[in-house]
Amino acid sequence: MRLSKLVLLVPLAFLAAFFYIPLISIIKTGLWDNGPTLKYIAAVLSNNYHQRVILFTIGQAIASTFLTLALGLPGAYIFAKYDFPGKSLLKAVLTVPFVMPSVMVALGYILLFGKSGFITQIIGRDLGIIYSWKAILLAHAFYNFPIVIRMVSSLWQRVNPHYEEMAMALGARDWRLFWKVTLPLISPAIFASAMLTFVFCFLSFSIPLILGGYQYATIEVDIFTSIMVLLDFKTGSALAIIQITLSMLFMYLYLRSLDAYARREEQRVLQRPKRFTRKDVFSLKGLLIGAYSLAVLLFIIAPLLAVLYDSLHFNDQWSLEWYRRIFSTEYNPMFGATTLDAIRNSLTFGFATVFLSVIIALPVAYALHRWNFKGKRLFDVLVMLPLASSAITLGLGYIRIFHGTPLYYTAWLIIAAHTIIAYPFVLRAVSTSLKKIRPNLWEAALSLGAKEWKAFLRVELPLALGGVIVGAIFAFAISIAELGATYMLARPEYTTMTVAIYRFLGARQFGSASALSVLLMAISTASFLIIERIGEEVW
Repeated sequence: MRLSKLVLLVPLAFLAAFFYIPLISIIKTGLWDNGPTLKYIAAVLSNNYHQRVILFTIGQAIASTFLTLALGLPGAYIFAKYDFPGKSLLKAVLTVPFVMPSVMVALGYILLFGKSGFITQIIGRDLGIIYSWKAILLAHAFYNFPIVIRMVSSLWQRVNPHYEEMAMALGARDWRLFWKVTLPLISPAIFASAMLTFVFCFLSFSIPLILGGYQYATIEVDIFTSIMVLLDFKTGSALAIIQITLSMLFMYLYLRSLDAYARREEQRVLQRPKRFTRKDVFSLKGLLIGAYSLAVLLFIIAPLLAVLYDSLHFNDQWSLEWYRRIFSTEYNPMFGATTLDAIRNSLTFGFATVFLSVIIALPVAYALHRWNFKGKRLFDVLVMLPLASSAITLGLGYIRIFHGTPLYYTAWLIIAAHTIIAYPFVLRAVSTSLKKIRPNLWEAALSLGAKEWKAFLRVELPLALGGVIVGAIFAFAISIAELGATYMLARPEYTTMTVAIYRFLGARQFGSASALSVLLMAISTASFLIIERIGEEVW
């Protein structure tokens, strides 16, 4: 036990240095002025503009969550109940949006719904979606749609068919069967996915800023504006405190919902999906699935296809010119490096993030899985808190803590930020895998004389290897798509693909931005195909 606790000190020290201390520095700024004070928080809460921003942030998060559920639940049903050619590939492609950089999402929606976009040209008029609250809701649904699909379909497949058969024998059919039997059984997954979606929408920064503008600012945008534009650290820190307090509450609710979700997912019964036949295609259910597929194509797949199409056109002709340019070794003064350097940086930071995330997540996952101690629920919330914290807040904390130190403006600080952002997904994936292992295997190893840590390394860890791999892949995908903290902390020579895309968009060079975005999509799709093969979940 002593060695195990000593190993746990390493990830806790890392979290303290690169998450809690920067976070505390921001909190201290908002609560201290020659002594403890609440005047800055009171000033924010009494200001009409900040009140409107806070209410809009919560309102858009609620609306985005309901829209995401409306788009995701039918898809979860299809993936849980039916088998069809290309199912794994389609599920991997539909998961790609979750790790796409926000600037790429903005590009996709601009190419589709902008004044010169494809949809606008087809129908002959501007729908007024871009630069409005409608664009924010659609983009958030685009991002979080995969969460609902994967979490709900995973649990739906594990609904014991005997319950439904018994209800049908008693006369329940169709909607009544779903409402009275199926829905209560899958409700933990619906609530958990809804809470996670709400947290991500509540913490959204780039989407409201790019697609909504300052008219539809969220708390994140307000924090960034107060500190980086107005240089008002007191107001920005007060806003950050309000945001952290609310996000901690939402994260606590999410973790509570995960317990119920995990208990339901432990069921060993796994329904075999039905083959989707030609007869099903022409039935009423087939028509409804077809209509739903068109909606998904328009709002989820079409932005990706629009970026792909744009990357293959140069001067209104089919061409690979944009790809030739992004693989060129020519120095680009726009971001102070070559595009190849940006690709190399993204891959380097991604692999380093994977290594550190796994090293940090494994001891924490083991402690949560194996130990019972007072305050365990609070410990779980605290180690998962990075999931409920934004990259902008993290970047600002790093600026305050590490400015003037040798770490400032180095690659190591970027890797640390990426690790803090990605590690909760590794922790959740490993924890989920560990919960599926029968405890008698560990007990048998102990009875044969193995030490606690040796039983974990030799028995449990190999059985949880799938979760480790899935978490590592997710960490890599999140790292290469991260923008906020990287943009604030990177010197020109550390430009990543996402920062380069942002620079290209700012210069209206959509072709180069699209080509780099397609490269990111290809890497993410390959990553999630591996996840599909392994069969583990990260949520």
